[in-house]
Amino acid sequence: MEIFLYAFSVMYSPGPVNVMGLNAGLTGQFRRTVGFFIGVGCAMFALFLIFGYTGEALISRSALPYLALIGGLYTLYLAFKVFTSTVVLPGKAEAAGQPTDKPLTFWNGFLIQALNPKGMMVVLPITTVMFPAAHVTGSSIALVSTMIALGGAGAPGIYSLLGAVLGKRISNESYFNFFNRLMGIALAVCAAFMLYDFYIHIQGL
Repeated sequence: MEIFLYAFSVMYSPGPVNVMGLNAGLTGQFRRTVGFFIGVGCAMFALFLIFGYTGEALISRSALPYLALIGGLYTLYLAFKVFTSTVVLPGKAEAAGQPTDKPLTFWNGFLIQALNPKGMMVVLPITTVMFPAAHVTGSSIALVSTMIALGGAGAPGIYSLLGAVLGKRISNESYFNFFNRLMGIALAVCAAFMLYDFYIHIQGL
């Protein structure tokens, strides 16, 4: 039970993945972003399988700051894309013959989750400490990993659904563009924390 409590408490707290999901919902792309949620879940599943069966043999905790550097830069790129995008409501866009914003894809979700140090901080303690303590071995690792991965995919999905509910109450495009700026700034802050973790590690060498 403590495994799921720990995993869900971390995965459902605000972070770059959930911020992206919230923004997709706010801008009316909830249904078009399902691939993004699946990508997040697949990344979590892959990480749990890899580290569940190998422990820290592939990536030690000392490598996390470098993962934070890559993840921070990728999140900063996504922050720029969100901040500079302009929302045109689907009905108006079709009437004007303009394309709507591209939805988040499976690979967006997979990459941002795989490079998210927050995700790794879910995976490593569970696979290296909690799994052995709870005697989770063999095929049980795959089963528990699947359950946690489903929860991981659900986190941005719930944030996106919340955004979709709020978004339906808003009809002025300027509000959506304002939300885009806020979400872009929120992602930039997440990226800054990742890059700061890397900086602190370098200073300590």
